[in-house]
Amino acid sequence: MARSGMLKVVFIIMVVVVGVDAGISCGQVTSQLAPCITYLVRGGAVSPLCCRGVRGLSASARTTRDRRTACGCIKSASAGIRGLKLALAASLPGRCRVRIPYKISPSTDCSRVR
Repeated sequence: MARSGMLKVVFIIMVVVVGVDAGISCGQVTSQLAPCITYLVRGGAVSPLCCRGVRGLSASARTTRDRRTACGCIKSASAGIRGLKLALAASLPGRCRVRIPYKISPSTDCSRVR
């Protein structure tokens, strides 16, 4: 019994030291895309900082779960952006030369993202 308890402690220490990929968070999505808000509301040129964030987000969303989370976070955050132009949001990945496996739109079903 003591050995079993010791193994659990060693396992917990390994998880803490090595880390467990918890996946992408809405906080990460929001901070990566925050530089894009001006473009999404006013249009004009897409800033290099915005595209850097879009590329970083795309690179961070490696798994289906990450992409679904990012999709849901984008949908949720976009609902709170006053004056958001949906056509500009949908065009953002292309403007930054990034491919994502879903359309940025309120009608996107994030549960179907692969």
